[in-house]
Amino acid sequence: MIKGFKDFLMRGNVVDLAVGIAIGVAFTTLVAAFGDNFVKPIVASVGGGDENSKGFGFSITDSDATFVNIGGIINALIVFVVTMAVIYFAIVVPVQKLQSLRKPGPGADEPEAVPEDTALLREIRDALLRRPQV
Repeated sequence: MIKGFKDFLMRGNVVDLAVGIAIGVAFTTLVAAFGDNFVKPIVASVGGGDENSKGFGFSITDSDATFVNIGGIINALIVFVVTMAVIYFAIVVPVQKLQSLRKPGPGADEPEAVPEDTALLREIRDALLRRPQV
C-alpha cells in the first residue's frame, strides 16, 4: 500500500500539478500586490474628494459598513483581466506552440501512396508467381 502511494506521488502529472499550484499562489500574490499598490490608488483617485475620502464609491447610510466600493470592483476586474492575459500569453500560447511542433504533420500516420507504375509492376510480378510452372 505504501509503495502504491509512493508511485502515485512520484507520477509526473501529480508533481507538475503541485508545481503549478505553487506557481499559481506566488503569481496570485504578485498580482494582488500590483492591484493594491498600483491599480487601486489610480481608481480611488478618480473618486476625488478630500484626504478622508474612501475612494470611488458611495455610502448607503452614514456607517462605514454600508460603503459600496465601486473602485474595489473595478480594481478586481482589472486585476482579473491582467491575470488572464499573462496566463494566456505566458503559458497557453507557448504550450500550444510546443504541442503543434510535437504533433506530426497531416498524413504522417498513413503510408505513402505507391506510385502507379510500381503498383502495376507488382501486379505483373504476382501474376507471374501464380502462373503454373511448365
